[in-house]
Amino acid sequence: MYKIAVIPGDGIGPEVTEEGIKVLEALAADSELEFEFEYFNLGADHYLETGELVTDEVKEELAQFDAIYLGAVGDPRVEPGVLEKGILLDLRFTFDQYINLRPIKLLNEDFTPLKDKAGGDIDFTVVRENTEGLYAGFGGVLKKDTPDEVATQEMVNTRKGVERVIRYAFDYVQDRDEVDKVTVCDKRNVLTYAHGLWQRAFDDVAKDYPEVEEDHMLVDAMTMKMVRNPEDFDVVVTCNMFGDIITDLGAEIQGGMGLAVSGNINPDGVSMFEPVHGSAPDIAGEDIANPTAAILAAAMMVEVLGHAEEADRIETAVQQALTDNKTTSDMGGDLSTAEAGDYISSLL
Repeated sequence: MYKIAVIPGDGIGPEVTEEGIKVLEALAADSELEFEFEYFNLGADHYLETGELVTDEVKEELAQFDAIYLGAVGDPRVEPGVLEKGILLDLRFTFDQYINLRPIKLLNEDFTPLKDKAGGDIDFTVVRENTEGLYAGFGGVLKKDTPDEVATQEMVNTRKGVERVIRYAFDYVQDRDEVDKVTVCDKRNVLTYAHGLWQRAFDDVAKDYPEVEEDHMLVDAMTMKMVRNPEDFDVVVTCNMFGDIITDLGAEIQGGMGLAVSGNINPDGVSMFEPVHGSAPDIAGEDIANPTAAILAAAMMVEVLGHAEEADRIETAVQQALTDNKTTSDMGGDLSTAEAGDYISSLL
């Protein structure tokens, strides 16, 4: 029995998380897994009503769960960044979810914009550092809204933070068949201090994994190679900002944001899983949102909880739905959000 905290959030979040939970319940009905869901009203409506984002009391409650399942945050009624920083980033930092795990996997070659690439050509994982770098929030503004305005944002890298994410990437390779290379992506030729630390930490950790092939790519070269030769990558480890950028490129080459998922991982604590697509308030409530990414995020949650075979069943069902064209309109089908969830559930 796994206790899952559900934060449906804003916009289409409640709609897509409902389908993810539907699929998890279908999986539980035909496996030894059991799930208990508890909902938390966090997001724009709660913030506008109470002025609260995530209280310490709620964090104490969330700490008692096996995982957090998030729909989306973001609402045009709230200034940009308030909900994202006050909920998503706050939870990442509170629970020290220092790994952002982003699989880039093509489930159906019809959906990639890259010519002559099949499923096996686009199948790698980005391990993104999740609590440091430019997202740590160090910096400020001087003489705001004047011609002399100065704005600074500092990139923070600690040896502990860098080394643990690199070690996770090497361990991740070891746990998987037919995956044998870790590529570190940085900009060490310009960011000599910050990414000099990444280089030294990577070289030191690699010594503990002599059977794993090590590689290096500068981030600008990385973006080019992801388009030209994505088959060259197995696991990529990188800093927070670069990870944010290259994983969105990865989402496009795998078929778009409707298939992109994110795991915010603390290997020894509470992890949080979410689709990447955001809250899409313009289509909220219309039953046309694509639930596939939310369903794949649920599959990742199952895998991280220790059940890879059951997670594979969900992914296989999603892949079959894409093959059968049983999708929402953004993927070329004609199903509603609920119908897409129903079809994937039926395949389980």
